[in-house]
Amino acid sequence: MSMGRLSESGDDDDAIVAEINMTPMIDIMLVLLIIFMVSSTAALESGMDIELPKTTLTNEKKEAEILVISLSKDGQIAVHGKKVKTEDVKRSIASTLKELKTDSVILEGDTSANLGKAIEIMDMAKVAGAKNFSIAAEEGKTKL
Repeated sequence: MSMGRLSESGDDDDAIVAEINMTPMIDIMLVLLIIFMVSSTAALESGMDIELPKTTLTNEKKEAEILVISLSKDGQIAVHGKKVKTEDVKRSIASTLKELKTDSVILEGDTSANLGKAIEIMDMAKVAGAKNFSIAAEEGKTKL
């Protein structure tokens, strides 16, 4: 006979302990968190292959508060990471500025992009309600 506690009926009390093992669930949640963090940083990219010009000074500001407009070397335009047709640029800028609740715009253009096209985009953004403009550049030595 065992030295365990006897129940009222005289049988051994071998109650089943039902516990949930939390370790696998925590592992899955951590993996999902890492995937979310990696994918959210990729969402900040412009969506176009752009070679930014170099500069020695940079101005840091939260990108979540700023509308990023990208201009590729072949003239394609992306507003906040989404490619936009030329005729829809002004409407897309206006709606995105309203959505982000900002009046700040960063124009990032390829080094070999057309300057006239960049000025047109800045004019469209100004008409759409943008007040603060910046031009994106990478930190490094300039070629002068």
